[in-house]
This record gives sequence, structure tokens and C-alpha cells, in this order.
Amino acid sequence: MKILLIGGYGTFGSRLCQLLSNKSQLTLLIAGRSLKNAEKFCRDQTNSLAKLIPFYFDRNQLDVETRLRSIQPNLVIDTAGPFQSYGNDPYRIVKACLATSTNYLDLADSSQFVRDIKQFDEQAKSKNIYVLSGVSTVPLLTAVVARHLAKGLFKVHSIKGGIAPSPHINIGLNVIQAITGYAGQRIPVVRQGQLTSSYGLTETMHYTISPPGYLPIRNRRFALVDVPDYYILRDVWPDIDSIWIGASTEPEILHRLLTSLAWLVRWRLISSLQPLAPAFHRAIQIVRWGEHRGGMFVSIEGVDRQGQKHERSWHLIADDDRGPFIPVMGIGVLISQTLDGRKLKSGARAAVPDLDLEDYENLFRHYHIITGQRTSTNFDSVSMTLYQKLLDQAWYELPESIRKMHSFKSTTKVAGIAKVDRGTSMMSRLIAMIVGFPDAGQDIPVEVVFRPDSSGELWTRTFAGKSFSSWQAVGHSRSDKLLDERFGPFTFGLALVIQPKQLHLVVRNWSFLGIPLPSILAPNGDSYEYDDNGQFYFHVEIKHKFTGLIVRYHGWLKPVDGN
Repeated sequence: MKILLIGGYGTFGSRLCQLLSNKSQLTLLIAGRSLKNAEKFCRDQTNSLAKLIPFYFDRNQLDVETRLRSIQPNLVIDTAGPFQSYGNDPYRIVKACLATSTNYLDLADSSQFVRDIKQFDEQAKSKNIYVLSGVSTVPLLTAVVARHLAKGLFKVHSIKGGIAPSPHINIGLNVIQAITGYAGQRIPVVRQGQLTSSYGLTETMHYTISPPGYLPIRNRRFALVDVPDYYILRDVWPDIDSIWIGASTEPEILHRLLTSLAWLVRWRLISSLQPLAPAFHRAIQIVRWGEHRGGMFVSIEGVDRQGQKHERSWHLIADDDRGPFIPVMGIGVLISQTLDGRKLKSGARAAVPDLDLEDYENLFRHYHIITGQRTSTNFDSVSMTLYQKLLDQAWYELPESIRKMHSFKSTTKVAGIAKVDRGTSMMSRLIAMIVGFPDAGQDIPVEVVFRPDSSGELWTRTFAGKSFSSWQAVGHSRSDKLLDERFGPFTFGLALVIQPKQLHLVVRNWSFLGIPLPSILAPNGDSYEYDDNGQFYFHVEIKHKFTGLIVRYHGWLKPVDGN
């Protein structure tokens, strides 16, 4: 199978090449406007089983149809873009593929480009070829996930989604050109059941991407983007009330600058941000603050046939900057299925009906990309305990002893034995005294009283007669999907992270009297609960870079008689 890969050495084309490199049946023509770059890329892929051939290809200067007839590929894949600015003849490649009866796929995320691909449907069917557009994160993966979340629902009221790339990946200039091209310009959206318009990047929301039981991405700010989903998802659910898709870039200061400039375009103080694309591209290459993690989410609201309201969300996190593989995974799956003998239906369309979420899952596992789903209904929110709500579907991954310790629905006392270590610096001793942390010692009797109510849980810990308390509750705002634990004037946003037979509590943010404090200055330490032969154990460590160890206590607990 011979594939012409336009933009083959670029941000996404190179990832697709790596994704396909283990398939010896493939010949990949790595095409672009720089033959030198294509040659270097091919030389660097020393372990590829697929045959790689560097190839010069410039859509704006070549007779594309003649070029295709000369090389006779089985498939053309366009990963270049930006599809929003393909000029007066945006479907030049598509038309050449139709003329030469060549199959076609692309990574287009332009709403108009993907929407209008259907104009070629009859031609593609007459040629017995497929022309699939938008085989990318949006609209394909978002639609695949939304279909999965909507199973069993009678009506879907709203869909929201967002993409949050890592600040440490190399984002191509083409992507920045596309974003700045529609910033502040009118773009399609769905509101109150109608297809209407808003202005790119001028609407924002905050969201925490958090697969249950996994370390979440810090709460991110998303801005409204121009994607095909407004058309594609509305075709799937014609009576849907609203659709909102956003993107988030880090650091947030650049994101806020871009959205602020978008307002200047909306107010017609400047005509377009596209001339600033090279400057923004250089800035994101230099200012790379934030985690080496990216992700996305899709959330839906709807009702079942009994009228019960459901809120469901799907979360994805790609650690170690694996995120750029996600947009090309759909194409990778389609090519693998073709090599296995599955023939795609002919015609020209957005690729939404051609894959299911299960088709992605093997690739997610291979690249160690984490996904998870959260659900909530009015009924569940009443019956679930605090930790059940936060862990959602990951709750049953915990050992029974840990689940039992977080399943109390009325005042309950547990008791056990602990060892306590205290810091020796003057500051650490002062902090421990103010909070009321226990004194150092071995085999100290400990009691914990849990007092749950509808808004949270009060924990009172007593070590050898000395007590201190904290209030735990579901976090909100920047602590969304975190456990908020308050000690006096300080509140800590804690992520609940499951590891084998363990539940870790990881500090993600903190505040003083509700005023956010810098995360880099937050206390830290290794705090977790674990199971040993069916017995509940705890290990709590609190330390700070300026004070060293403040307190460490570990031991076991079990319900006392009558609880």
C-alpha cells in the first residue's frame, strides 16, 4: 500500500509516520515543500519497517493531478493545513484524488472545510473511493466519545469538550495560523437548539481534566474555538440545545493575551490576528511553563426515558508529551483496518461514523494514555459518600479495607496504633504546635472520629489524648474534582490517586482564607492509605522545602466495637 503523506515531516505527519512505522506492507512518501527536511526525517527513522521515501510536494506550485498520476498512490493523507486558509480552491487535493480515483483522508479541523466535503459524495461513490475529512481529535474523537457517553439516553441536551495540549510539545506554525485566523471572527455555535454564531476565543470556561483515580491536570482555562463539531454533532442529535468546544494553551498568561487580542478583533479595532501568528509561534517555543502533560475532555448532559437527568464526562491524559499522537490515531486505525482487509464505505463525508471508541483503546494503552469516565445523577449524589463521589468509577479499584474506611454515613469512631515523627527545626515545631499535630513517639494509641453530613466530613484525630481536626469536602472552582481539606485558615486541594492497593493524596493547590497561594510553595510529602492482608494502614507525611519535615505519622486503624 503506497501512501502520499502531505506534511509528512511536520508535527502531526511525523507522529503518523511513527504510528505506521511497524507496518512492512506500507510505502510512505514523506512529502512537503522542503525535500531536505523530508530526507533528514527519513534518515532518522532507522527502525522503521515501512519503506520511507522523501518527496517534494507543494500544493500551490504543482499540477497536483499530474503528480498523482505519476506516482499512483493508493491513498493521499493531508496532515499539513491550516485548512482554514487553503485559498480560493480549498479542495484542490480532493479534486485531484477524485480525478485519479485515489482514496483520501485528512486531519482538517476547519468547520467549513469538513462540513462542505459532502459536496463530493456522489463523485466519490461513482469512483468507488472514500474521501474522509476531519479524521482527527475534532470532530472524529469528540464525536466518537459523545456517542459512547450518550448510550441509553433518550435526549442529549448539551455537549461540551476541550483540548489542552502540553506546553512542551512543538506546535506547528500552521496550527497557530489557523487559531489566529478565526480569533475574534464569527464562528458557528449551537445555542438554544439553533445553529447561530459567536466570536472565536472570546468565550472562556475553566475545567479540570481528571480521569477517576489518576493525577488530574491542573484546572485549565478553555476558550471557544472554530471546529466542525457544531455541524457534525448537530447532525447526530438534531434537537440538541447547545454545543461548546474549547482549547486551552499554557502558560495561562499567553492564553489570556490571545483571548484579549481576540476581543480587539471582535470590536473591529484590528482586522485580524493572523499577522501575529509567527510572533505567537515563537513565544510558545520559548515560554514553556507547565506540566509535561496534555489532555482532553468531553461532557454531555441528557435524560433517559424515565426523565432522570444524567451528567457524564470522559477524560483523557497523555503524560510525557504523547498528546500529538492522538490526532493521528484515527487515521492509524483506519489504515490498520484496511491492511486487515476491511474496506471502507465509498463516498465523501466527515469520518464520524467510521470508528468507535473501542477502536482507539488499544492505541491508548500502547502509548500509556489514560482515559476514564465520570457519571452523576441526582439519585447517585445522595447515596454516595464523599470519596465515592470523587473517585467515581475508580472507587471499586480500591481494596475493601480502604473502601470500608470511607463508606461511613453516620458518626463513626475507629482506633488503632501509630508511630509519630516530628521535625526538629524551629519553624516546623511552631507549625506543628499551631495545628495541634501529635508529639513524637512509638505505639501511640490513636482514634479518629468521622462526622459526615451532606456537605462533607469532619475528621477528628486523637493521638494519646491530643486532638486536631480537619474538614473535608468536594472541591470547586480551581479545586474541581479534588478533595478540599481545611486545617484552620488553610485549605488544600488534594488529588485522590489510586496505585496498587494504595490511595494517595497529592497536593495540587492551597489557599489561605480563600486566597490562592503559589503551588510551588505548598507543603508536600508522601501521604497515602494502603491495605496489608485486609487491614487498613495509613502513612501521612507533611513537610516543606523551607522547614523540612513537619510531622510524619503512620499506623493502622479499625472500627471500634459498636461501629
